[in-house]
Amino acid sequence: VQLQASGGGLVQTGGSLRLSCAASTRTFTSYTMGWFRRPPGTEREFVAALEWSGRRTVYADSVRGRFTISRDNAKNTVYLQMSSLKSEDTAVYYCAAREGGIRRSVDEYIWWGQGTQVTVSS
Repeated sequence: VQLQASGGGLVQTGGSLRLSCAASTRTFTSYTMGWFRRPPGTEREFVAALEWSGRRTVYADSVRGRFTISRDNAKNTVYLQMSSLKSEDTAVYYCAAREGGIRRSVDEYIWWGQGTQVTVSS
């Protein structure tokens, strides 16, 4: 599976941004999709994930209520809608895929996109 993330950029505190991740695969519905991020100087961390149908989602506590993960299986694309952005959301954001159910661990995801930078300024 090849993943291509896009949509990052510079946004002011309180603003919104939508990230997209396009997957090159004929079996997109076989994969649980996740978003992770790496803030400056820290390790990669879990943000959100959803299973193949899009009905079950899991969020990190730090983004719950502000971010929404969704997928369009007809377009082989997963999205991360980010609202009420804070400076601490500044990071490189990565999409990832795994077979099987939702997991929060970086190590559980096999396929990764290249990352897209999100910078939130005050």
